Amino acid sequence: MTTLFDFSARGLDGQERPLSDFNGQVALVVNVASQCGFTPQYSGLEELYRSYRDKGFAVLGFPCNQFGHQEPGDDAAIRSFCDMQYGVTFPMFAKIDVNGADAHPLYRWLKEQKPGLLGTEGIKWNFTKFLVGRDGQVIKRYAPTDAPASIADDIAAACAAPPPAA
Repeated sequence: MTTLFDFSARGLDGQERPLSDFNGQVALVVNVASQCGFTPQYSGLEELYRSYRDKGFAVLGFPCNQFGHQEPGDDAAIRSFCDMQYGVTFPMFAKIDVNGADAHPLYRWLKEQKPGLLGTEGIKWNFTKFLVGRDGQVIKRYAPTDAPASIADDIAAACAAPPPAA
């Protein structure tokens, strides 16, 4: 059975990072953008990360330029924006596609595991979120309009779950 931990992605530092680095953790996977109406959610995502990281939680940010060209920058510009504007400390990855023929394999899998409204698989906009349990399986998909604070209870519950048996 495929899990989050079977994938890898290039970080903003240019290095390929296996998502198995997060094995046993709860993760919130989010496609992000710097020039979106939802960009202020970076603050809420960072707050969630700081609140729950000691309980085995990570936010994984995946910049995407597929929605209104709202993430035009390169890796250095994205890192600078996240640092300067929002003090982001959670793991950020290089820009990817989340829809279409060039969609990152991780996002193909996420959409298959938890389709959106009426069974649609496509990501509709920036800041779509996927909560993944300690076992690497997708628990729930959230819309871009779901504020990070509104999913804190789900994160707390996932973090309280026992780690999977080895």
